[in-house]
Amino acid sequence: MKQLPLSVRLQDRAVFASFVPGANQQALAAARALAAGEGLPLLYLHGVAGAGRSHLLQAICAAVPGAGYFPLRELRELGDAVLEGVAALPLVGLDDVEAVAGQPAWEERLFRLYNECRGAQVRLAVSAAVPARDLPLALPDLVSRLAAMPHYGLRPLDEMQQREALRLRAAQRGMEVPEETLLYLQRRFARDLTSLNRLLDQLDLASLEEQRRLTLPFIRRVLDGRP
Repeated sequence: MKQLPLSVRLQDRAVFASFVPGANQQALAAARALAAGEGLPLLYLHGVAGAGRSHLLQAICAAVPGAGYFPLRELRELGDAVLEGVAALPLVGLDDVEAVAGQPAWEERLFRLYNECRGAQVRLAVSAAVPARDLPLALPDLVSRLAAMPHYGLRPLDEMQQREALRLRAAQRGMEVPEETLLYLQRRFARDLTSLNRLLDQLDLASLEEQRRLTLPFIRRVLDGRP
């Protein structure tokens, strides 16, 4: 996918095929429709960390050639100029909008970008921890624009659905993870999917380096420091 220099590289796992919707079927359908250019060209996703909103936002961008993904939590230190010219893309994905709330320059830039996207018929997808009305924004016009976007709240997966998501991610990387391994990860470590994905990344790297399968003794040694 062609991207602007300041657009952040997408994670190869964050695509529609690897998204386990759980109770988020409506959000997934809306995301697919936006990527396909169907219906309104606007989408606002919100939910707690680990609920899958960043995954879904990146999946939208991955499905649209030339789209740009902009995680504002990572980009905010670079200044709002990173969004200059972004409305020339076919689709813009803005992640973690709450990260720049309360910063006048950023809020003004987001307001202008919204209007530019609407004027140029550019699709716009936004992700934040909370609905637009609950963001600590100081610019009323930005609040009203974001609040008018179709909103979809994402709910975290339950434990069985988490294991399904982890198995799917592992399979995409050529890994086979036994059920007992997944249960161990859920019992022993933080149960949000973001943390579990990081553990899976760590185990994948260790298994590649040592050419070992992901057995329980192996993951205990890698993650717990056991001999």
